[in-house]
Amino acid sequence: MREPLFVKQNAQKWKNIENAASNDPDELADRFMQITDDLAYAKTFYPDSKTTAYLNGLAAKLHQSIYKNKTEKNNRFILYWRYELPLLFKTYQKQLLYSFIFFVVFCLIGMVSAKYDDRFVRLVLGDTYVDMTDVNIANHDPFAVYKHGSSFSMFFQIGANNIYVSLVTFVSGVFGSVGTVYFLFRNGLMLGSFEYYFFSKGLGTASLLVIWIHGVLEISSIIIAGGAGLVLGNSLLFPKTYNRLESFKKGAKDGMKIAVGLVPIFIVAAFFESFVTRHTEMPVWLSLTILISTFTFIIWYVIIYPNLLTKTKT
Repeated sequence: MREPLFVKQNAQKWKNIENAASNDPDELADRFMQITDDLAYAKTFYPDSKTTAYLNGLAAKLHQSIYKNKTEKNNRFILYWRYELPLLFKTYQKQLLYSFIFFVVFCLIGMVSAKYDDRFVRLVLGDTYVDMTDVNIANHDPFAVYKHGSSFSMFFQIGANNIYVSLVTFVSGVFGSVGTVYFLFRNGLMLGSFEYYFFSKGLGTASLLVIWIHGVLEISSIIIAGGAGLVLGNSLLFPKTYNRLESFKKGAKDGMKIAVGLVPIFIVAAFFESFVTRHTEMPVWLSLTILISTFTFIIWYVIIYPNLLTKTKT
């Protein structure tokens, strides 16, 4: 669609949104969703136009109106999960996609490297872990590592470590996204070599049924944290209609909101790893139920729901 036609079709709507005052948080959120949808379209097809700059300003104005609204204070937490975080997923869907692609490529590199170099798995996972797992496999309990120690202590340690990894992955984006890509490389390489190791032992299906009980949420969150890091890094590299400082502030704010939004997901993943994964003999149907449920949640909340939210209402 040509820009003049796009403006002609939407000008009256934009004018109404800009001039009509409202204190209803749901109404403000609906307007914000409509504008961000139009802004995403304009950024795609007219990235340097006055229309895009205008919609940027209008979106910022609506954003401020939402958070200055007194009624919203009591619903701040709910609105964050219901609107703000999903809208950020939609706004930065390209960065999330790039993070996913990076991670998958690095994972495949890890698998191929492990296949053609017998020393690679030990290099990436460490001799201690590989030797311990070899012993566990010989004892017909390949996933015994998840059964050691107190479930409660594991929960806190794993949860804290996962949150730390996600924040480091995000913050590293300040180095022009290179730092974030590096941590995606490390984690992707580890996952690829890890999975190849178990498949090479004839335990591939078992590893999927056991380890991915917590792995779906954990790995998805690392990829999303990578997307947040790319948001931060790209705000410095590609400021677009903003000056570089303002672009960086916006990228840092939005990226942090995405990274912080992962905390509950990491906590649930830590719970699964500490209290559920250790039950390696659970029925296949139960394992599949957990896997499908967590995978469905991620796809719905990160991809489907944000697109439904931003669909223009007629």
